[in-house]
Amino acid sequence: MNVAFLSNVVHPFITGGAQKRIHEIGTRLVAAGHDVTIYGRHFWDGPEEMDHEGMTLRAVAPEAELYVDDRRSITEAIDFAARAAWPLRKRLRRGEHDLVVASVFPYFPVLSAKVACVGTGVPLVTTWHEVWGDYWEEYLGALAPGGKVAERLTANVPQYPVAVSGITADRLADVGPDREDVAVVPNGIDVEQIRTAPRPESGYDVLFAGRLIEHKNVDLLLSAFDRVAEDHDATLGIVGDGPERERLEAQRDDMTHADRVEFLGFLEEYEDVLGHMRAAEAFASPSTREGFGLTFAEAMAADCAVIAAAHPDSAADEVIGDAGYLVEPTADALAATLDETLDGARPDGNPQARAEQFDWDAVAGRATDAYERAIDGDW
Repeated sequence: MNVAFLSNVVHPFITGGAQKRIHEIGTRLVAAGHDVTIYGRHFWDGPEEMDHEGMTLRAVAPEAELYVDDRRSITEAIDFAARAAWPLRKRLRRGEHDLVVASVFPYFPVLSAKVACVGTGVPLVTTWHEVWGDYWEEYLGALAPGGKVAERLTANVPQYPVAVSGITADRLADVGPDREDVAVVPNGIDVEQIRTAPRPESGYDVLFAGRLIEHKNVDLLLSAFDRVAEDHDATLGIVGDGPERERLEAQRDDMTHADRVEFLGFLEEYEDVLGHMRAAEAFASPSTREGFGLTFAEAMAADCAVIAAAHPDSAADEVIGDAGYLVEPTADALAATLDETLDGARPDGNPQARAEQFDWDAVAGRATDAYERAIDGDW
């Protein structure tokens, strides 16, 4: 099997979950004897085409700014899609690839990939990490109709869709393909890497890790923690950065137990995040919008008691099952569960055993099965 991945960003040169998924699945495909090429922007040092961990990296566009005012650049997405179509099509017409796999966001490259595939007989698999729907109104305001149209148009392009969770598959079916036509292949983690990550010299009893944006509801976590901190002599570490950081730090400064909360910012080394998870007793993230929730799987592998929000827009329940706690996204509910957890309570299920189903080896196996079914037309 010769697979072409299309992604404007490439791991590890630009960090992010979508491109890491491609890297982890791609390297395992190579190890199994398959050929893998990633078409992306030229973010790496070196020639436009080079070998990286057995995969071919092929630059079809120069590096570019990905964000404008904390939002993904529409101009960049259109530019990459336009530049990628012809180089990819030339290779497909020569019969170099059996399959194209495109990350959906930011939509336009999917349309580009489909154009490249037309008339070649090469199937297009898409990877849907989220379906935004009404969230476009919060993200783009007056421009939200444009985002909704782009998402719906992309969903209705002929494709073999893969969603990272059942909730994402359900939401995709609301705007495009039939639900039974959407395969579910979750995101993954390296269980062994997590279990062996070095612990920090000084850790925290409770940890949050993620982008500091509104729907992550870190303000609720701060309020809840302030209520229980003194009874347990507990500390809280906040890993991550984002547009909400200044407001959240101001909230922290007004807390009774402000001295027990530390904002660590974005940690360059992934293993540093994992080490903090291993050192923590509880991992709490009351986010109400999660297409998958990778940090929940990582925290379970680190043997944390995971506390997540029960919400119809979050796949947290799919990830943690009975190996963590689902609570209403309120400060009262969070405080009550934090109090019990810091008293030593543990979920019914085994977090580390639950996490093993998300190990990259298992995920890559499921992805390979989906890719082969697309090639065989047996979707």
